[in-house]
Amino acid sequence: MTQVCDSERDQHDPPHSGGYLALLRMPQAVRFSLAGMLGRVPMSMFGLGTVLLVVATTGKYGLAGAVAGAGSVGYAICAPQLARLADRFGQYRVLVPLAVFFCLSTLVFVTCAELRLPVWLLAVTGCLAGGSMPSLGSMVRARWSALLGDSPLLHTAFAFESVADEMIFVLGPAVVTLLATEVQPASGVLVAMALCLIGTLLFAAQRGTQPPVARPVPAAQARHTGPARRFALPAQALKVLAPVYFFLGAMFATIDLSTVDFAQRLGHKPLAGLVLGTFALGSAIGGLWYGSRTWRARLERRFTITLCLSIAGFCTFWAQPGLLSLDLVGLLAGLSISPTLIAGFSLVERDAPKARRTEGMAWLSSSISVGVAAGSAVAGQIIDKVGPRWGYAFAACCGLTAVAVCVLGLDGFRATRETQAAQWADAES
Repeated sequence: MTQVCDSERDQHDPPHSGGYLALLRMPQAVRFSLAGMLGRVPMSMFGLGTVLLVVATTGKYGLAGAVAGAGSVGYAICAPQLARLADRFGQYRVLVPLAVFFCLSTLVFVTCAELRLPVWLLAVTGCLAGGSMPSLGSMVRARWSALLGDSPLLHTAFAFESVADEMIFVLGPAVVTLLATEVQPASGVLVAMALCLIGTLLFAAQRGTQPPVARPVPAAQARHTGPARRFALPAQALKVLAPVYFFLGAMFATIDLSTVDFAQRLGHKPLAGLVLGTFALGSAIGGLWYGSRTWRARLERRFTITLCLSIAGFCTFWAQPGLLSLDLVGLLAGLSISPTLIAGFSLVERDAPKARRTEGMAWLSSSISVGVAAGSAVAGQIIDKVGPRWGYAFAACCGLTAVAVCVLGLDGFRATRETQAAQWADAES
């Protein structure tokens, strides 16, 4: 799709041709989407399961946050590189060995945690497990992009996937918390691993819907491209979106840890997963509504507005008197999370060249993961020393920083986007 057409589509989106019903009438698309949803379950279970496992064996939230952060760093480093390989060689050839390695590394990590081995070994094995977790979210969206092209249904498809993500976050935290607290501390991580393996293999097996592999750059062209151009970001929007997603990841991780400790101090630790799931439920509701509408406002403006609405709600968490009020406010604040993430993925999909779309969307996931790592490490220390309310205050600071970066950065984004659009058009021709 050309950048000119993308710009015109952004200003005047045509009516949706059937919306969600049209997507559900596409059997192949529904099959790969459902398989991808199953394979993405570890997104909502693995980090929290790691925290609960390490807390159960050590009793320290700071250490648990650091180990979970190591897994997030591993994911952040590996996900864009694996996405680039998927663009280059095809999703099937990358995902099958990756899923097997993820299972093996997870088993090693769980064994080290149960045997209470040294902290550095937990961090290393946790980093390997997190780094090998398949980044199916970007690959599913890349399939939708290849399947729908310039169709206005692509907006609906991205909304559908974001709602699927949020439904995973509705169920995942509750399930992993119950498993870790009522069955065995390691059971949450192991169940997430098994679901990931099944979903990833089912997704990879549907080779007919995977995007075509990127054409290799001719040697002569590569010599004249220069290293700066060859290693450039897939989309200029990432210069703004990557730091915004970093601070969002730090905020989300801090809220997760603070909520677990807040519920424990009130004597209701098993309810922490249900509260976190309610936040995701609000996001899913907002995503369904957002994806069902045709929008005239530009993507940049939509992203800024929905981001500000979310942060406004999360900034009140530190003052909530109990779990019930926290749950209600979180449900309302969550309504604009999914629309924010949908707009972010849409900005990257619009601006990245076809041969690097999976990689571009993986960069967003990686940015969140780096933020989760940093947020987990810092928030764990804060919670251990001064309690969960100060953790919520730190989450508010992260959210406000994300808003500031967004407002300051997206104003100057359009000019650089037009320049890059012309460059990509020349390269793809």
